Amino acid sequence: MAEQSFQQSRSQAAPARIVIVGAGFAGLACARELGNTDLDVIVVDRRNHNLFQPLLYQVATAALSPADISEPIRRTLGRYRNIRVVLAEVAGVDPASKSIRFEDGGSLSYDHLVIATGSEYNYFGHDDWRAWAPGLKTIHEARLIRQRLLLAFERAELSQDPEEKKALLTSIVIGGGPTGVEMAGAIAELGHFMITRDFRDLSPADFRVILIEAAPRILGAFPEELAGYAERTLAKAGVQVLTNTPVDRITKDEVVAGSNTFRTGCIVWGAGVKASPAAGWLGIEGKAGGRIPVEPDLSVTGFPGIHAIGDTALGLGEEGKPLPALAQVAKQQGQYLGRSLRGRILEDRQPEPFRFNNRGNTAVIGRNAAIFDFGRWRLKGRLAWLLWAIVHVYLLVNFEKRLLVSIQWIWRYVTRQRGARLIDENAAIEVPSSTERTET
Repeated sequence: MAEQSFQQSRSQAAPARIVIVGAGFAGLACARELGNTDLDVIVVDRRNHNLFQPLLYQVATAALSPADISEPIRRTLGRYRNIRVVLAEVAGVDPASKSIRFEDGGSLSYDHLVIATGSEYNYFGHDDWRAWAPGLKTIHEARLIRQRLLLAFERAELSQDPEEKKALLTSIVIGGGPTGVEMAGAIAELGHFMITRDFRDLSPADFRVILIEAAPRILGAFPEELAGYAERTLAKAGVQVLTNTPVDRITKDEVVAGSNTFRTGCIVWGAGVKASPAAGWLGIEGKAGGRIPVEPDLSVTGFPGIHAIGDTALGLGEEGKPLPALAQVAKQQGQYLGRSLRGRILEDRQPEPFRFNNRGNTAVIGRNAAIFDFGRWRLKGRLAWLLWAIVHVYLLVNFEKRLLVSIQWIWRYVTRQRGARLIDENAAIEVPSSTERTET
């Protein structure tokens, strides 16, 4: 087992071992803060790559390729001499022996454990819907959506049945949060471009994008002024927004919501998330969507030596409210925990409590349209869109990715072309695993 080689290396020199489970925003930020120190850091992930999730919708709508927003974890952390990477699926944690257990039967000991396993989409008791309405948490799901979306247009081009054409050209996005809004706007832009430029037998009148939200309005976490602007902008782009409309049933090519029945060629789920099942590893019941309660220093309540960060952690803000499951929260928690563990172990210095610095909440709606909420002031329109683009390019994992994405965005803005509209004729339309998730 891999554990045997790790134990042998410890017998010669035994610095404190920190095991980080999850290499998303939180896990990577923590690992980087611990890099090139006199600590033994091991990063464990079920995938061999990290993923810039905020741009995953652009992979799903053929604007970017998966490689543009992802990178092997070993490459990301390869510059740090004291960090090792393990590709494995964690099955449980034994706090008594201070070890984690892998699905293949192996194990790995730790002195300090960091759980950063992120979140997965919540289907609210209807996990069978996942087969027909994938979310946007993994590259597999993004490629699956792209495959279904592009195939729907190809099949509509060949169809001689007007009703079937309309059904295939109808895309349903469920959930009016930032992901749903971004996805609906991107599908509308892609569809109008393809029908106008590439498909001779399709009519723009048959193309529909429907955004369904159960709440009274979309973008509930944003001020009503910005949410209203987003809804008006989507309407101008041809997106039909239905609020106060819970979904009742989803099948392969049909969505029933309220009194409406929609035939469709592509369904996307973005209606809420829940924490990864990491709370079960500790034998506790998660709170607020399965999240693990943590103390102000991000240690897990009642489990010395174990910390939780990112979407899987239930941390409280200054007003006592749960911190949102956002990338900026995860990254700040990872940076804080890395610094605090380093100071505590190497310098015997106790950390100050974690405090979240809100740098604003944002959502892009379409070409030249986005919103920013900074609390005291707000921004919308073209300037917000430019700021959104700058921020997201800056947050990419390295200079190479920033350059590649910037060039493609500029080219796409000028030409309106989508460079990743490839359909793999041999790719099976797989049902996403019910356990598939991403680390944040």
